[in-house]
Amino acid sequence: MHFNNSWHDELAGFYTALNPTPLKNPRLLYHSAPLARELGLDESWFTADKTAIWSGAQQLPGMQPLAQVYSGHQFGVWAGQLGDGRGILLGEQQLDDGRKMDWHLKGAGLTPYSRMGDGRAVLRSSLREFLASEAMHHLGIPTSRALTVVTSDEPVQRETTERGAMLLRVAESHARFGHFEHFFYAQQPEKVRQLADYLIRHHWPHLQEEQDRYLLWFRDVVRRTARLIAQWQSVGFAHGVMNTDNMSVLGITLDYGPYGFLDDYKPDFICNHSDYQGRYSFDNQPVVGLWNLNRLAHALSGLLDTAQLKQALAEYEPELMQCWGDRMRAKLGLLTQDKDDNNILTGLLSLMTKEGSDYTLTFRMLCDTEQQQSRSPLRDEFIDREAFDSWYNIYRQRLLQEESDDATRQQKMKQVNPAVVLRNYLAQQAIEQAEQDDVSVLARLHQALIRPFDDAPEFADLMRRPPDWGKKLEVSCSS
Repeated sequence: MHFNNSWHDELAGFYTALNPTPLKNPRLLYHSAPLARELGLDESWFTADKTAIWSGAQQLPGMQPLAQVYSGHQFGVWAGQLGDGRGILLGEQQLDDGRKMDWHLKGAGLTPYSRMGDGRAVLRSSLREFLASEAMHHLGIPTSRALTVVTSDEPVQRETTERGAMLLRVAESHARFGHFEHFFYAQQPEKVRQLADYLIRHHWPHLQEEQDRYLLWFRDVVRRTARLIAQWQSVGFAHGVMNTDNMSVLGITLDYGPYGFLDDYKPDFICNHSDYQGRYSFDNQPVVGLWNLNRLAHALSGLLDTAQLKQALAEYEPELMQCWGDRMRAKLGLLTQDKDDNNILTGLLSLMTKEGSDYTLTFRMLCDTEQQQSRSPLRDEFIDREAFDSWYNIYRQRLLQEESDDATRQQKMKQVNPAVVLRNYLAQQAIEQAEQDDVSVLARLHQALIRPFDDAPEFADLMRRPPDWGKKLEVSCSS
């Protein structure tokens, strides 16, 4: 295994070098075997005698641990200097296919950027991030990944006393919008340029020799962000804390906190109970994405003029709508485009909003529609049958217009409409058992999330509507 340290070696002044602070009596609780295989790690890496690696007590050859500094806007307000307050970038694994993957340890102890925090993470939040990143990856949505979760006997105080934990996550980069904001507001334009050059060199190498490379790069950042948020919306995922310091320049989902997948379809769903104004509600995410890109554009104003920045930002809405439209058309089983397709989609979403229909199950059940049947298997899920029948007649005529066979369409629909998503109550059940050192529920849920589009009878109980208590769980930013 080979580690590079390009951030350490090429970006002096962008970090503080320091080692993790070990937990008391750490124990490896769980790991992602699929991710381990992708990283070239066999099961021998995850035995008890290797715990020191995953708890930060032992560094692998070539690692240069550091905490990154960045700033950001939090809930729309400039928060000033932030940074890795409990996370440490251990090193960058060089993979055989040419990619490099950051190894980033969360809950690794105090850093110069901890502010009022204790530098720790708890088992609850570590498992939530582990499960969410695995769920998103297997749904086909760009995301950081989680490799290991370590538990310990160290008490950590949040709303209550919880068990301290560490999570090792990997990503191609942890570069954030807030990295650029930090040096822009510190009036260090040379470092803004240095960071842009670094990212282009390592992640957009095909742009290095282009005269207008900064414009081409920023346009791609805008498009990646638009596509990411379109994908969130299509699966009913709410991030919960879309601060600029939580936004990835590479367009991956980063920093899982009080996230939530929709149960009942509520466009104004707020998954973070600390979000009193609903800034990061589900239906606000596309607007917030553009707002955050405008903050990034401001930080890049020394590299690009106003016209160039506006040109790049103008690509956000068309890219988002194109991606979202393609994904929602696929969810409806429409293989061609028609000018009235949006009316069919909004008609269904309106019915779902009115009746509080389950977002995931509604689209999954729609997959079983047969064009020649005048009644849909989804009909009995709606109280207002007359309103549903009116919508269904229009939808059925649209399917007949395409002249596709049911089997092909149904198969395609089931490849984009998951049967299983990470509902908060499922995560909570796994957490409660894991806090008793029982990972059986966690392991089973993980296996289901790896196969979200399968009709797997052994996971039928994970595909049901949540119980009433499961819809009322409150999740905050605390970790």
